[in-house]
Amino acid sequence: MLHNKILKITSISIIVLVAILWAASTFMLKFALSPVNSGKDLPSSWTYMFENYPELEAWTDSLQQANALKDTFIYAPDGIRLHAYYVAAPSPTSKTAVIVHGYTDNAIRMMMIGYLYNHSLGYNILLPDLRYSGLSEGDAFQMGWLDRKDVMQWMDMAHHIYGDSTQMVVHGISMGGATTMMVSGEPQPDYVKCFVDDCGYTSVWDQFSKELKEDFGLPAFPILYTSSWLCHLTKRWSFTEASSLEQVKKCQLPMLFIHGEKDDYVQTWMVYDLYEAKPQPKEIWTVPNADHATSYKLNKQEYTERVKQFTDKYIR
Repeated sequence: MLHNKILKITSISIIVLVAILWAASTFMLKFALSPVNSGKDLPSSWTYMFENYPELEAWTDSLQQANALKDTFIYAPDGIRLHAYYVAAPSPTSKTAVIVHGYTDNAIRMMMIGYLYNHSLGYNILLPDLRYSGLSEGDAFQMGWLDRKDVMQWMDMAHHIYGDSTQMVVHGISMGGATTMMVSGEPQPDYVKCFVDDCGYTSVWDQFSKELKEDFGLPAFPILYTSSWLCHLTKRWSFTEASSLEQVKKCQLPMLFIHGEKDDYVQTWMVYDLYEAKPQPKEIWTVPNADHATSYKLNKQEYTERVKQFTDKYIR
């Protein structure tokens, strides 16, 4: 009798625990991958950019007057409709940059890097909206892992738009930097010459583990494990496989790593691990006065010059 009672209590306890873990994991996945997304508010995105980068307003006005700022759409293999902006260089050139935005952002919020490449360096540019951002479809962020496949489609589209002699750099910031590194570990077409990562994370696991501890005061076990399993079940990828670190180990093309020394969101130690893992050729610039994703804003001239010096070695 006592044995049956203990067994019943144990069974109920296990069921309750599983239910709690399922609910907590479902909440975490929605909190992390499907938050209220400022990247869907395009007018506010333009307002933000003009306030923070005043030089963009005259530049984008001139592009719009000349009908040079164009939209294009593609479909991913799973049927999701994806959007990008593109702008041809002021003078014909094979130099092309694909520019990848961060978490809860959109292509508009990367127009300052578009300005760097197009206005300052004379490149063709293409800026995609990742899934669940801007004008692209999707119901969740993919944290760079599935995005890497979408970005490679966009790279091929940029190559198609700008001609078969394209020389390409892929440049991303924050989640876009992680996406860029995840792209870099895949086999590359001949037209891809180099990559620039600005403050990307080592892996989704590392980043979410840090945020789980800071935001909720919780350790990785067990919620991160069950959330990763649930992500694999529903999104077809896990937090552990979404690793920039493992991807850069396979990258044979040149990469410039940029990271703010005061970055406490994607912590600065990550860039040193990434740089160490990446085979040559590679370069690193840690920016003393910058926190997360502010290296360009605080150092426009030096940032532009460092990107130019790096890309000029491989794109001529």
